[in-house]
Amino acid sequence: MGWALLAGLLVQAGAQGEFRVSSPAFTPGGTLKAEQVYNGFGCTGGNISPELSWTGAPAGTKSYAVTLYDPDAPTGSGWWHWVIYNIPASVTKLEAGAGDPKANKAPAGSVQGRTDFGTPGYGGPCPPQGDKPHRYVFTVFALKVEKLDLPEGATAAFIGFNLNANALAKATLTAMYGR
Repeated sequence: MGWALLAGLLVQAGAQGEFRVSSPAFTPGGTLKAEQVYNGFGCTGGNISPELSWTGAPAGTKSYAVTLYDPDAPTGSGWWHWVIYNIPASVTKLEAGAGDPKANKAPAGSVQGRTDFGTPGYGGPCPPQGDKPHRYVFTVFALKVEKLDLPEGATAAFIGFNLNANALAKATLTAMYGR
């Protein structure tokens, strides 16, 4: 590996080490509450997205995006529970319930992408009964573009591709849930 590439990776790792996401709704590695759990498919939760805040975004951040992904879902490809993008760079917090498109709590100009539930907005955890607890990974992307110009109804995987292609840094927070 060349020195320039190694130095670039170290700078990127340093930026990512400072970029952090947190939530008062749960501790890292802790269990999500019934309030965040999906209401459907046999689950009876509140389906309310948790409050999230982030700090330490790298210089040049022009917008943010937040995703919630379950890598343990028995689909062969995981499960996208939430995708919100085009969050202005001036915003560093999503309040509880921001994932409900009807509540108008999301930042102005942001877009709620379609999840694997087939609709836009937050869809909380609802793993199969008896499965080991699943990991729910909240990721905040610091993006180098002000806006992702994506087609309405774009899949979460397509949005995720564009997020990764435009990411300056990512901050993650993982919670657990099983039933």
